[in-house]
Amino acid sequence: MSRKIESKLPDVGTTIFTVMSQLAAKCKAINLAQGFPSFDPPKALCDRVQHHLYNGANQYAPMTGVPALRNAIADKTERLQGRAIDADQHITISCGATEGLFCAIQAVVRAGDEVIVFDPAYDSYEPAITLAGGITRHIPLSIDANGFDLAIDWQQLSDTISEKTRLIILNFPHNPTGAILQAADLDTLADLVRDTECYLLSDEVYEHIVFDGESHCSLLSHAELWERTMVISSFGKTFHATGWKVGYCIAPASLTEEFRKVHQFATFAISTPIQHGIADFLNSNPEFYAALPAFYEKKRDFFCGLLEGSRFKLRPARSTFFQIVDYSEINHEADVKLAKRWTREIGVASIPISVFCKQAFTGTRLRFCFAKDEATLEAAAAKLCEL
Repeated sequence: MSRKIESKLPDVGTTIFTVMSQLAAKCKAINLAQGFPSFDPPKALCDRVQHHLYNGANQYAPMTGVPALRNAIADKTERLQGRAIDADQHITISCGATEGLFCAIQAVVRAGDEVIVFDPAYDSYEPAITLAGGITRHIPLSIDANGFDLAIDWQQLSDTISEKTRLIILNFPHNPTGAILQAADLDTLADLVRDTECYLLSDEVYEHIVFDGESHCSLLSHAELWERTMVISSFGKTFHATGWKVGYCIAPASLTEEFRKVHQFATFAISTPIQHGIADFLNSNPEFYAALPAFYEKKRDFFCGLLEGSRFKLRPARSTFFQIVDYSEINHEADVKLAKRWTREIGVASIPISVFCKQAFTGTRLRFCFAKDEATLEAAAAKLCEL
């Protein structure tokens, strides 16, 4: 006789990224849904990983991460954000950003604590909060009259923060919309949390993919916010290697200590030869991530240009490698239903925006990934322009 297990996540199904990628594979559709590049990491990076693979770096890495990689991250952080980081006390290598986010949430959220997230919100946040016994409070990002530029509604955030607020999760550069923060935003955030006991968790995996001459304002760059912040990033997006699952957490010593208590029992250690290879590449090729904005801006412009003759409305993304499009001039079908139907019928897979929102969403927007080769983007755009 089988027992029915009482689920810890009764409202959670299979993530939309798996659903759409599986549907794309089944229908032999062009997959612009899940966010992974269609091209390989730089050869020089792969060569360094291979070197370490064949030269003894195949046993457990230290739980906190390979020292050479943590030192390289510290150097990069000070160079780009002006924050002096102690590699031993402040940096932990994680199994991609998702494990880093999970461990950060488990480290600080207790039963009954409230955690604020901004919708559209990446779908891994709330399940991790629920597993920690926390309660998620959703605040929608405010939207401009054209429906594309999003920003934090500071008054609503102020109204939502309470004595129960344990954590605020930010995600800028923002997935899925590409919204970014400015330095003034960090000052406003500091004003709001100054007299509170809440911590900040900043998901910054697209830190190197910001366009149009803008720069990424990390919470690491703000002296006051840094004292209560855990920043999560990932090399998967930066080096076109999402399958390697190597990320990291930067946090003050007290938060790092708690983060590591969870991390050591989640994955313990991350792939040793890949860590060594990334460390070598960061030290020898800093120009690679410096050139990343121009690389992806060119792809963004190419994809948006291909859609100029379509019935979609769009504003070129300000960051990330995703483009939001509005299909309201084609029809007003619910976005999840439409995304699945177009995957089956026209052969292009996308991500519906409503899955990132807690409240009922009646918008007509889809997210397309343009981290693809030109032939793939041309083939997808040709199908979309026929609609």
